[in-house]
Amino acid sequence: MSGHNRWSKLKRFKAVEGARKGKLYSKVIKELTVAARLGGGNPDSNARLRVAIATARESNMPNDTIQRAIKKGTGELEGEAYEEIVYEGYGPGGVALLVECLTDNRNRSASDVRSMLSTEGGNMGAEGSVSWMFHKKGVITVKPGPTEDQVMEKAVEAGAEDVLNHGEDGFEVRTAPVDLHAVASSLEAAGLKLGEQKWTYIPQSTVRIEGDNARKMLKLMELLEDNDDVQNVHTNFEMDDALMESLSA
Repeated sequence: MSGHNRWSKLKRFKAVEGARKGKLYSKVIKELTVAARLGGGNPDSNARLRVAIATARESNMPNDTIQRAIKKGTGELEGEAYEEIVYEGYGPGGVALLVECLTDNRNRSASDVRSMLSTEGGNMGAEGSVSWMFHKKGVITVKPGPTEDQVMEKAVEAGAEDVLNHGEDGFEVRTAPVDLHAVASSLEAAGLKLGEQKWTYIPQSTVRIEGDNARKMLKLMELLEDNDDVQNVHTNFEMDDALMESLSA
């Protein structure tokens, strides 16, 4: 399992803690609001909103909270106006980062991200400096239960591009971005239990880090993902699972 995927698992585990769950809810509410503002409040005709609602439900967010966020986006309720910005940069050891933000203050976000990168041995990059290292993909989590052959067969029939076996964590089905919802619907209709559905950025190559660089990288990930303006962080680092668990304890 890649270091980045392992980080995602540890992040989900930590999200059950009260403070982190509150952060998670805040980020999901922002995404619901922006998705509804950009594409309307009907998930049947708004792909981004469908993903946001699926994420909210996977996070056990109450339905009335989901609906309030959507209504803020459509203007039925008063809400903040958020701007989407993607910052590019490098972390310790030459790790590439894409930092997706939703913010009501561009200057604050830029300053915060630059400061956090600098604190842990990284630096901001120009637009396009690292984005070329990543491919955008749709990702669907299949919960444990079926065999790899069963998931692979159903995924291929649904039009997926790849299936990754994460052992006790289930499977990850990857799709072309435009095929995310069609593949997810087919997998669900085939009887598979699905978890998270999202668009993400998959690195074309990875950078292996250890020692002080590994410690700084995990600290940087926590700083970024704890920031209220940061929605998602995509990286290309690899490290030993045992090292990551010990550093994250």
